[in-house]
Amino acid sequence: MISEICNAIENMNLIEFYYDGFHRIVEPHTLGVNTRGNEVLSAYQIRGGSRRNNVPDWGLFKIEKIESFQVLDENFSKTRPGYTTSDSRMVEIYCEL
Repeated sequence: MISEICNAIENMNLIEFYYDGFHRIVEPHTLGVNTRGNEVLSAYQIRGGSRRNNVPDWGLFKIEKIESFQVLDENFSKTRPGYTTSDSRMVEIYCEL
């Protein structure tokens, strides 16, 4: 899944998955390892649900909790407000926009 997410980031493809029981469609921006040692995806969720019910919004998703993952043919065209390279929540970055 790591290489598929990096390819999606490079090609600016949307990603679809289930997380915490909610269907989500996101624009992936950064993939890496957070300060707790978890592989995480920083992404802007554009469709679907969430516990906080605040879509669209930024999310930080643990890779181990992502289910039914797939890269979509649909693309996004730019970064979202609030995005910065070298995400400070991550100690290692695998790939980013």
